[in-house]
Amino acid sequence: MKVGSCLENSVLEKIVEEYRNDSESVYNTWYLQNKDRLKAFRTIKAGIKVVIQEIENKTFGNDFKGSSLETVVTAIAEQKQVFEGAAHAFYWKPKLRIPDIYEDEENKKAFASFLKACLHAKDENKVIEEILKLNEKKIKGLGPAVANILYFLHPTFFPPFNTAIVKGFNTLFHKKIKLGSWVSYLEMREKIVEINQEYRHLFSKDYGVISGLLFEIGIGRQVIRENALKVIENDDEKKIKLMKKRHKQVLDDLQEENEHNEMQYLLAKLGREIGYRVWIAQNDHKKEWSGIVLGDLSIKNLPKASSLGEVQKTISLIDVIWLDENDRFIGAFEVEKSTSIYSGILRLHDLATSIEDGSCNLYLIAPNKREKEIRAQLLRPSLQPALKTMPISYITFVDFRSDCEAMCKFGHDVSVLEKVAKICHY
Repeated sequence: MKVGSCLENSVLEKIVEEYRNDSESVYNTWYLQNKDRLKAFRTIKAGIKVVIQEIENKTFGNDFKGSSLETVVTAIAEQKQVFEGAAHAFYWKPKLRIPDIYEDEENKKAFASFLKACLHAKDENKVIEEILKLNEKKIKGLGPAVANILYFLHPTFFPPFNTAIVKGFNTLFHKKIKLGSWVSYLEMREKIVEINQEYRHLFSKDYGVISGLLFEIGIGRQVIRENALKVIENDDEKKIKLMKKRHKQVLDDLQEENEHNEMQYLLAKLGREIGYRVWIAQNDHKKEWSGIVLGDLSIKNLPKASSLGEVQKTISLIDVIWLDENDRFIGAFEVEKSTSIYSGILRLHDLATSIEDGSCNLYLIAPNKREKEIRAQLLRPSLQPALKTMPISYITFVDFRSDCEAMCKFGHDVSVLEKVAKICHY
């Protein structure tokens, strides 16, 4: 039995095994180990709702920069590796009038209608129907790069789409799929679905896994028979450069995680010292800082804040929460080393709106270099109504590190943070 025109089953299994065993592959560094990957799904869905609402209310604007769509696509691009460059297709290029969804009102409405239908779709056939309807509109420049959004709405229905994935697909399966065509994307998707179902034991229901493999082949990082000559033609120096870039990225990610863990540890230490019970994000309980397991500083179960399962799950992913002896939420902290500031704001907002008296103090903890970005996000017009009733303060890493010991010694309650926390005036 063959896979594609020339690819044997045993060969594909060997390729996938190599992909899964490579500690620096997309499979390991993004799909398995990136704790912020799952958070991105919530952020992007919430952002899409804002895009739809702004278009329907005619407040969307006529440029990508500063728009709610930029927030969504930036959250996608921040997933790195597979999604690097995801924003390029959406930049407004006025001379070419592409993508023509900023100045043409009918195209803008059609795009919103497409996003809304896909957001609420319960099965893949409904989304395919919407893709075909959108394709019939012939909107200049609005091609299958939108599939990167579809992936985050329906990861078990649709794979992402970019140059490297298409290149990897064509190389592995000896196809000639073209960029920029929804028809080509659907053709590629059909083959991916077929292979994913046949080799489910090697892949996942989530099409991010198989797409990651195609991406690795497409950029020449994973060498197979079909791309070996091309990799050699591109010379060893380029391949070494690529390997070094990925290795540096992995090391940078490790450093970011270490700083993230450090801030969670310090927040937990301070909270406990001044008399609060502490919750550490559910998916961080096994992480360590200086030999201390973060979960050992945390209560084992987070008191229920919301009757909605999805919202309660989001709240359980907040990096650190302080509670008093009566299980009232006193302080909530999102540590944003490199991930989307917007996603942290959304999680804090979910908590604040779930608490009956809404009295929990909300904080973003971030590196000094992100201070301008934090202020820009907190000053977004779309966030102002919520922030007026539930303000969010921010604290820089440097300030928190340098003052943590003093706050542990002299602090009595959450008000000790007033000396280091900053707030934007809306």
